[in-house]
Amino acid sequence: MGAAVAKQVERRKSVSSEKKALCDLNNSCGCGFPGCDYHPIDRKQWMAALNPEKLHVKQIVFPGTHDSATDRIGIPFITRPFAQCQSLSIYGQLVRGARVLDVRVQHDRRVCHGILLTYNVDEVISDLKRFLSETESEIVILEIRTEFGHDDPPEFEKYLVGQLGEYLIHQDDHVFDKTVAELLPKRVICVWKPRKAPPPQAGAPLWNSGHLKDNWIDTDLPSTKFESNLKHLAEQPPVSSRKYFYRVENTVTPQADNPVVCVRPVTGRIHGFARLFISQCFAKGCADRLQILSTDFIDEDFVNACAGLTQARIEGKA
Repeated sequence: MGAAVAKQVERRKSVSSEKKALCDLNNSCGCGFPGCDYHPIDRKQWMAALNPEKLHVKQIVFPGTHDSATDRIGIPFITRPFAQCQSLSIYGQLVRGARVLDVRVQHDRRVCHGILLTYNVDEVISDLKRFLSETESEIVILEIRTEFGHDDPPEFEKYLVGQLGEYLIHQDDHVFDKTVAELLPKRVICVWKPRKAPPPQAGAPLWNSGHLKDNWIDTDLPSTKFESNLKHLAEQPPVSSRKYFYRVENTVTPQADNPVVCVRPVTGRIHGFARLFISQCFAKGCADRLQILSTDFIDEDFVNACAGLTQARIEGKA
């Protein structure tokens, strides 16, 4: 028992030390970067405001959400705090400015996070289509994967194409060099990542896992995650030459050996440092690699930061 208590004490010290490290870095270096003062007038249509005829896909810094469809997962006040990563619906996230969605499903098409379940993926598609019907020039990346430990939903690729066909931007490496206006009226890049079923093939309506990459590390230590994100981002080619999307997630996740296992207080250790991360990308010389930045519990300031850097790229300032 004494050894377990000592371990927990050390874990809490590590968390506190790493939070302080990020605070100190923020205080010493600041969080300024090209476009940091930009505030979209309407986050629901922030891409449209940047001029679709000038905005190239490779210039966009996409604000994304991690475990997007978990706003109503599990049982309120009982299991939900252990798996809820977003408080807004899919539609609410898109209206706030999110443009990358991370959705996990099991064999019966219900959305899940580990063993906890929520609504059918139909609700995700319905919210997305509602948003698309109310806007004209917003590009959305929808990643749907079979959750670890679960089986693929039967004929799911056919289902997605049937539901989103009119909006789908087909898998094509030339997309990265095109402007948003050149893609319209197609507006959804749907990445389907099955566990056992064959992946989408080149030229298909859906994109495969090779077109959306990341280097996830499972930790609740904020500075460890922050530095890992910078390291792996720096290893990627610049967005100007890359033919895949690369995601960095400004999140940390609860660990079983730590007494704090609810998502919100744990991810809060890094949540406020998204602007610091962008500024450090410039300091480390890897800002030209940044493309998708995702978060738990997305807020307006996070979207402003991504939209601001996107605007700076259009203007040749970043």
